[in-house]
Amino acid sequence: MREIQFREALREAMSEEMRKDDKIYLMGEEVAQYNGAYKVSQGMLDEFGEKRVIDTPISEAGFAGIGIGSAMNGLRPIIEFMTFNFSLVAIDQIINGAAKIMSMSGGQFSVPIVFRGPTGNAGMLSSQHSQCFENWYANCPGLKVIVPSNPYDAKGLLKSAIIDPDPVIFMESELMYGDKGEVPEETYYIEIGKAKVVKEGTDVTLVGFGKIMKVVIAAAAELEKEGISAEVIDLRTVRPIDYDTVISSVKKTNRLVIVEESWPLGSIATEVAFKVQKDAFDYLDAPVLRIMGGDVPLPYAPTLIQEYLPNPERVIKAVKEVMYVAK
Repeated sequence: MREIQFREALREAMSEEMRKDDKIYLMGEEVAQYNGAYKVSQGMLDEFGEKRVIDTPISEAGFAGIGIGSAMNGLRPIIEFMTFNFSLVAIDQIINGAAKIMSMSGGQFSVPIVFRGPTGNAGMLSSQHSQCFENWYANCPGLKVIVPSNPYDAKGLLKSAIIDPDPVIFMESELMYGDKGEVPEETYYIEIGKAKVVKEGTDVTLVGFGKIMKVVIAAAAELEKEGISAEVIDLRTVRPIDYDTVISSVKKTNRLVIVEESWPLGSIATEVAFKVQKDAFDYLDAPVLRIMGGDVPLPYAPTLIQEYLPNPERVIKAVKEVMYVAK
C-alpha cells in the first residue's frame, strides 16, 4: 500500500467524487489559483475548471450562504474555511441555515454540503486562530461532525461526507497536512459515526480524536513499556458519537481517560464521560478522568502553549491515577 500525505488524501477524496458527479464543486478562499492555502486543492483547478473550483472573496458568511443555497437547489458544495476560527463569521448560515432547513421545510429541502478546513492550534498563532469548535458544532442537531486523525481515515470519511445527504462539518489540522500514512488506491468509504479501536488493551481505555491522537498513541506506547496495557479508541466523528465502542472497551478495562484539545466546559470529553457513567457505572473501578486544553484563550508564547496543551506525560499521570499506582 502506498504512503501519501494527509493533504493528498483529502485531495484524492474530493477529486474522485467530483469525477463521478458534476454537481460537486469546491469553493473557498485561495482554493483555485493559489492551489489552496495548505495545497490541499493543488491541481484541481486545472482538472475541473473555474466553474467547479471557485476562489471567493474574504467573506465567509457570503460563500457559506451561497453554498447552502446551491445545495438546496441540487448541487453538492464543498466549502473550505481557511480555518474554522473564521467559520464564526458564517456560523449563522451554518447553524440557523444548513442545520435546520431540512426540519423547518418539513423535509422538502435537503442540504448536502461539506464545510471543511483546519481546527485547533497550529503553533504560535495566538488566541483567535487556535480554537477548537468541534463541541460547538456537535451540539447542533442537523449537523454531522467529523475529525479524522490520519490520511486513511481522512480520505474514507471525506468521501462519505461528500455523498451524505446532510450537512457535514469536516475538521482537519494544519499540523497534520504533511503527515504521511498508508492509503489504498482502490475506492473505499468509511461509515460516519463509527469509532476505531486503534490498539487493543486490558488495563485502561484511552479515548481521543483528531490530531490529539498523536498524544494518545505516544502515551499508550510509553505505558506499554511500563507493563500497562492501554486500549486506544479514535472517535473519528463527534456527532454522532460511537458510545457503544467506548462502553464495550470500558466494560473490559474498567477505567477511562479521555484526551481532548478543547476547553473543558461543555466538551466532547464531558459528554462521553457522562454517557459512560450512566451506562457503564458498575464496570468502573475508578472515576473517569479528562485531559483537556487550558481553560483560557490560547497564549502566543511557546512555553505557555506547552502548558496549555495535553501531552503524553499528563496522559500517563492520569492513567496511573485511575490505576491507583501513583497519586
